[in-house]
Amino acid sequence: MLLPLAWGSLFFPGLFGVCTWGLRRARPAWTHHDCVMISTRLVSSVQAVLATGSGIIVIRSCSDVITDRHWLAREYVWFLIPYMIYDTYAMYLCEWYRAGDQSSRHSLTIFRNFLSKNRLMITHHVFILLVLVPIAQKLRGELGDFFVGCIFTAELSTPFVSLGRILIQLKQQHTLLYKVNGILTLTTFFLCRILLFPFMYWSYGRQQGLSLLRVPFHIPFHCNVANAFLIAPQIYWFSLLCKKAARLFDVPPAKKDS
Repeated sequence: MLLPLAWGSLFFPGLFGVCTWGLRRARPAWTHHDCVMISTRLVSSVQAVLATGSGIIVIRSCSDVITDRHWLAREYVWFLIPYMIYDTYAMYLCEWYRAGDQSSRHSLTIFRNFLSKNRLMITHHVFILLVLVPIAQKLRGELGDFFVGCIFTAELSTPFVSLGRILIQLKQQHTLLYKVNGILTLTTFFLCRILLFPFMYWSYGRQQGLSLLRVPFHIPFHCNVANAFLIAPQIYWFSLLCKKAARLFDVPPAKKDS
């Protein structure tokens, strides 16, 4: 427990510092906000790759979705805790530098803006730390490493989301890369954050000899409730991505007529 916590506490802030320092030297014309925001997105992408890789390893190692074990299912959660704390602070730094002239803005005002603009993401991080971590590390006992691995793979869409935010920050929304990345974002988000939940139910049903539709009635009620709480924000975020994609590929009336 202590070792992954210590590594995470050093790794994520350290990587953020190296990225920020490197961007400041490589792109001196960029503002502090550009460098901090892009560094935050780069660190998020690295964490997402690590989480997805860990999830795939856990899933592939668990033949029995209930009882099979893999050490990464627990150890990576300890590694993830410092990331959640770091990422919350990094989001605050982004808001701090976004404010521009720090002498003209009171820190309390910046903090209020930070809470207002990031309330959903902050709620997401707090929910993981206060609810999902105790469930994953203690309350589930020795069962369900397979499903923990599945949850890890939900991070697959994060690098594409991060790249989209970086391109927006650099005012590259008109590029082909931005449009291709938008398609990849929608695809990976739908597969790994929406269809992930039917996949977990299907995997359990296949092992127990149940159809997908019968699975919810053969598992504990609190499991269904937990999955509902997990998928609800994913559906909301996916709807936002779809709206953004619709605006991106919408053709103005003048161009349609021509």
